[in-house]
Amino acid sequence: MKEIAPSILSADFCNLGEQLNVLKKEGMRFVHIDVMDGHFVPNLTVGPLICNSIRKQFSDLELDVHLMIENPSFYIDAFAESKPYIIYFHLEAENHADRLINYIKSRGVRAGISINPATPVSLLEHVLPILDGILIMSVNPGFGGQKFIPYTLNKIKAQLLQLKAQQIQ
Repeated sequence: MKEIAPSILSADFCNLGEQLNVLKKEGMRFVHIDVMDGHFVPNLTVGPLICNSIRKQFSDLELDVHLMIENPSFYIDAFAESKPYIIYFHLEAENHADRLINYIKSRGVRAGISINPATPVSLLEHVLPILDGILIMSVNPGFGGQKFIPYTLNKIKAQLLQLKAQQIQ
């Protein structure tokens, strides 16, 4: 089954609860939370307090947390408190991807890696067996409403072919 995780990046935060209720009524099970720190990307968005608040009010929604922040390892504990379905971090922001993947999992959370449009998928080769998800950015991270970058489709196709080849082996 394929799932959609709508992002709250463009939500009206004065009416976030109402908007999340609409998503639930439409059958959405996941909500994507883009976390930006103003350093790794030029924009600033939500933090762990918003994730915890959503968890308290919407315990049946799965949180799909995307950390677009410097030093993501410093913040895993804070975001793990909201018991997200998965935490994605950017490969470009972390020197020790294997260590961080394993730490996220030790907190009882699935671990995923996100890569920027210009980052080669091949950099994920060695950690692919321990990942629970891959988020291939189709825009440069930092702002919503950007124009889709067409060459990212080839990256996604290549990744899918690699995953299928691994399943056959």
